[in-house]
Amino acid sequence: MSKRATTESPGEGEGGGHGASAATPEGNGWTLLTSHGRVLLLIARDPGRRVRDLAERAQITERAAVGIVKDLEQAGYITKIRDGRRNRYVVHDEVAFRHPAEADHPVRELIEIFTGPST
Repeated sequence: MSKRATTESPGEGEGGGHGASAATPEGNGWTLLTSHGRVLLLIARDPGRRVRDLAERAQITERAAVGIVKDLEQAGYITKIRDGRRNRYVVHDEVAFRHPAEADHPVRELIEIFTGPST
């Protein structure tokens, strides 16, 4: 098993600077899926979920969840729609991943891994 060096600055890793990541069984604090990815998956599963519930389920702060939802909206992954006193979200699963290494894949592929194919 080889070890790889990383060039990430503090705050650029797991959560992209939005809240603390949950502890892992190994105790080293990082997970393979980022908080942004986790929140996107939660929204895909339940587009009417409140930000408070997104935060609780993703194990991040509510403030972090608000920032992530804003990031996802600005990047075109979701659209927020006011529904009475609540928000609903539309996921644009045709949008590609942001990193050049995965930019030829739509996020639909990730969403389908966790939620199954859309109908």
